[in-house]
Amino acid sequence: MRQHRILFVDDEINVLRSYARSLRGYDASWVLSFEDCPLKALGRIQNEPFDVVVSDVRMPGLTGMELLQAIKENPSTHDVPVIIVTGEADGTLKRQAIDRDAADLLNKPVHTDDLIARLKSVLRMKQFSDQLKESNERLEQRVRQRTAELYASRLDIIWRLGKASEFRDEETGDHVIRVGGYSRAIAKGLGMSESFCENIFLAAPLHDIGKIGIPDSVLLKPGRLTNDEWRVMRSHCNMGVAILTEPSKFTRVAGTEQVDETSSLGTESMAPSANSIIQLAAQIAATHHEKWDGSGYPNGLHGDAIPLAGRIVAVADVYDALRSHRPYKEPFSVQRSLEIIREGAGSHFDPAVVHAFLECFDEIEKIEQQFSDLMAPITMAEYATEEPGVPTVLH
Repeated sequence: MRQHRILFVDDEINVLRSYARSLRGYDASWVLSFEDCPLKALGRIQNEPFDVVVSDVRMPGLTGMELLQAIKENPSTHDVPVIIVTGEADGTLKRQAIDRDAADLLNKPVHTDDLIARLKSVLRMKQFSDQLKESNERLEQRVRQRTAELYASRLDIIWRLGKASEFRDEETGDHVIRVGGYSRAIAKGLGMSESFCENIFLAAPLHDIGKIGIPDSVLLKPGRLTNDEWRVMRSHCNMGVAILTEPSKFTRVAGTEQVDETSSLGTESMAPSANSIIQLAAQIAATHHEKWDGSGYPNGLHGDAIPLAGRIVAVADVYDALRSHRPYKEPFSVQRSLEIIREGAGSHFDPAVVHAFLECFDEIEKIEQQFSDLMAPITMAEYATEEPGVPTVLH
């Protein structure tokens, strides 16, 4: 069992000697220290571990009350209990000491039995407090570890869901990661909150999850789509919303079903989801093909009626599609891809989002290089379009 460390502070040497004589029999369990200068005592308290401080109240340079306040205001010493020694008539000082979180009070003259009893009581409370603090720290560490594990698991599941749709549609390996990274960079450029930036990073990879339900004959067609095929292709937005918002039967079987508020996904109020990331992903799936001028799909939303997350992912997704190899095309060059993005500002894209994208383009390029699928920076002629002014790549 470790020895408890006690510091006595009094400007009168004789008082300190009296403490030492009174507690001589406790040398085996207590380490006693003495200071006749309160300023030096404060320095020691801030740099050495003490279990209790016993301080006189009236001292030159720094009073006992000021010493108590300094100890309690410092986060590193706040938990050190302080016993204040006062005179019988110091009623006001006693109230002030208690108000400032003194652990106990002793009256002068201090009797040995009283001193020992008070020290034992305060040390016992300090021990309980330390044990509780250690227990809380261990619990917090386990919670942090478990939270990190759950966060990593959620990231992995989201990435794999995004990959599921990606494998149906194209040969690129890290498209969903890049779109998530680009979306977060754009959101930061727009000054969005840290939580929004992190949520859109997690949700954006699921933007095309609905393509799982599109037939290969349409999804992988290398040429122009017919009007009927376009209607099928466009249905992937609503399919994605259905996948992400349909109530989970698994949660009912597992007994973990939750009810959350419904949220508008840019079309109508969808089924509730307990997970804010999945709700945001559903919103993005529903609206990332909407256009600023109202000519997009599936609902022809325009301007600010399109949720911001959908407007951000629209730019991120189109840029990566332009820069990626697809079964029906080779990559556009960086220069041509940026021209298309700029030309789309005010018609296809929210001008503010395009501005933020261009402002953070250095970060966009770093993400692209880090998760590159060997996208060749070649210059190509414009492809035939399915809709006026829209390259074939934007299925």
